[in-house]
Amino acid sequence: MSRHRRFRDGFRWENVDLLEYKPQGTHFRAVMRQVLFDGARGPGAELRYFEIAPGGHSTLERHRHAHAVLVLRGRGRALAGSRITTLEPFDLLEIGPGEWHQFRADDDACLGFLCLVDRERDRPRRPDKDDLVRLRADPAIADFIRV
Repeated sequence: MSRHRRFRDGFRWENVDLLEYKPQGTHFRAVMRQVLFDGARGPGAELRYFEIAPGGHSTLERHRHAHAVLVLRGRGRALAGSRITTLEPFDLLEIGPGEWHQFRADDDACLGFLCLVDRERDRPRRPDKDDLVRLRADPAIADFIRV
């Protein structure tokens, strides 16, 4: 059975719930998500749209699974592995398995992106004290990350 979800103003899709990024926490700020395709009837992938409000950021985390991230609107930066990358519309960022990653919207713009992942995937792992020491050994990463 085919399904059509019409795009609406404000980067919302018809019949798609607007969800909290994560239930609670202080390790992220001003992020929402929509699950556009859950993969239950198809290829085993999930397609999600995330939007980070100006000045907001996602969780600093890593997983065993890879991500493909396609920026649709706004501007920001991302830590992916050991690199901080500037992001603009239609940039594609691949995040490999096990790589630390975090997204930040610029202070004057949101950052909206599609994220493609395996439907069945491991839970995110946040850094412990030793991980943070290793990450902060690079001054640029130390300045970028928010925990």
